[in-house]
Amino acid sequence: MSARAATSNGERRPVSACIISRDEALHIADCIASVSFADEVVVVDSGSTDRTREIAHELGARVIEQEFLGHVLQKQLAVDSAAHDWVFCIDADERVDPALASEIEAALSSRDDVPGYEVARHTFYLGRFIDHGGWWPEWRLRLFDRRRGRWGGTDPHDHVELEGSSRRLGGEMTHFNYRDLSHHVTKIDAYSTIIAARRVEAGERASILKLLTRPPFRFLKMYVLKGGFRDGARGFIVAWMGAFYVFMKYAKLWERRHVATGDERTDG
Repeated sequence: MSARAATSNGERRPVSACIISRDEALHIADCIASVSFADEVVVVDSGSTDRTREIAHELGARVIEQEFLGHVLQKQLAVDSAAHDWVFCIDADERVDPALASEIEAALSSRDDVPGYEVARHTFYLGRFIDHGGWWPEWRLRLFDRRRGRWGGTDPHDHVELEGSSRRLGGEMTHFNYRDLSHHVTKIDAYSTIIAARRVEAGERASILKLLTRPPFRFLKMYVLKGGFRDGARGFIVAWMGAFYVFMKYAKLWERRHVATGDERTDG
């Protein structure tokens, strides 16, 4: 019997690496290479116009084409499509370092009744890794038994909902989320639009008070309370981008309430 077969006597449980992608030709090869511990790799692609699908296929991944359903549903589709009950979910712009890979192997070989494990994500930004401001460590539950966990949350901020308590693994998962400042602004624009639409549906209203107070509070929280100043100019930029993200969420919520509907009343 293979050492990677799932048994009841403590042998290593097989695991599927689950990735969602769109136009990730720059990252997908390194991502797949970093999950070489996986027994299979499933890539759910939402209409890439570059060579993402071809590269993934060439590297042995099983590629599924699916129009984007939203962050939560797309990631859950990847999990549901996996051949194994234990899954490791990773974004195309993330990498598993060797120490984390070893920790994952040990967890899969453990007899402990743990339904899921969190990993520490370390983000690379403007030429170096960011160590403060709430960006490190970012604990994310990514290794779990799909029979006791599934993707939940509200787009675009998804998270795994687990039945039972998780444990944390050593090592780190590196994150190459932003190519440059322009790319960061583009993502803020896209994510804030999604969030504003969700909040309108939920009946939330934006007020001048929120526009005045929430963004600077986010900056102070990231730059001062969470030590972003220790990352120098990068930490300053990260904190201001965080504040800008909050501002855009509430500004777009206001826009949808007032401009799109013609409602000129002032929210209190």
